[in-house]
Amino acid sequence: MTQIPETMFAVLQTGDGYSGQATGPAISDASDYLENGEIAVPTPGPGQVLIKLRVASVNPSDMHFIKGEYGQPRVKGHPAGFEGCGDVVATGKGAEGLAGQRVAFVAAGSGAWADYVVTQAQMCIPLRPDISDEDGAAQIVNPLTAMAMVDIAKSEGDAFVISAATSQLGKLMCMLGRDLGLKPIALVRRAEAIEPLKELGAAEVLVTSDPDMLKKFAKISAELKPRVFLDAVSNQQSEQIFAAMPNRARWVSYGKLDAELPSLSRMGQLVFMGKKIEGFWLTNWMMTTPPADQGRVVAEVQARFADGRWKTDVSAHLPLRDVVSGLADALKKTDGKVMITP
Repeated sequence: MTQIPETMFAVLQTGDGYSGQATGPAISDASDYLENGEIAVPTPGPGQVLIKLRVASVNPSDMHFIKGEYGQPRVKGHPAGFEGCGDVVATGKGAEGLAGQRVAFVAAGSGAWADYVVTQAQMCIPLRPDISDEDGAAQIVNPLTAMAMVDIAKSEGDAFVISAATSQLGKLMCMLGRDLGLKPIALVRRAEAIEPLKELGAAEVLVTSDPDMLKKFAKISAELKPRVFLDAVSNQQSEQIFAAMPNRARWVSYGKLDAELPSLSRMGQLVFMGKKIEGFWLTNWMMTTPPADQGRVVAEVQARFADGRWKTDVSAHLPLRDVVSGLADALKKTDGKVMITP
């Protein structure tokens, strides 16, 4: 095992608990929420592992979390960051099988933006040797969410709607939908994204700023009858899209990229058309899905990255010690992920 130091560098949260706000994932200065620090290296307890970080990825959920807008409370002085890739250098009782392995992980004890991370063994996935560290660092939150949510869509028909479709997750869902013979209907902010997304597998692509977008969507909805809306934006336009969908449609919200709070304009549809509004949180899926089903999904995800069907688009690399000063600027590049390295 690697010699483990007593202390480590970490990017620490300065806020505590919830902010009570809903302003979305955008930030203008990371120092409003984060600071550099030197803290003790955590010790893994039963069922936990200690991971030496290789790469951490930045997701919108990280931004919601440091701003106090996520479904879990901040803890002042604890490292930020949810997802990454690294080497298991120590284990607690019951987690010995992961010793020495390179794993993708979701942090569930101390955050990923640190030299070392403690998390539950259950939140780790051993990585194939032909998976790069960058793909490993983005192996869980987006790919597993894509697999799980497209599974939901597939159960309701062959067409489904994706918002924020130029995101890494949106691209993965378009490609997966195509491979499964489904018809993804992609919603984007910019017209130049139309052709690239069609090449990835979108059956239809609509630009949300188009004044006629809702009219165009209503026509597509009448033809393709999508019954699942996988939504990362969750604003008033989302509600209007949901209202234009057919009987038994499901609005599955898994993110809040827009600060606008939607109001429900067609409450009767929930009663008379059997429509449903629900949420999706990957942590629940990982904690409740039977191991055999998880194993099948994980194997498929890794196979897709290994053979090149899927890849992680990286927009910026940021050293861990530059996160506080450089994260806001790095996030301005919107067509890929920011990767943090020690």
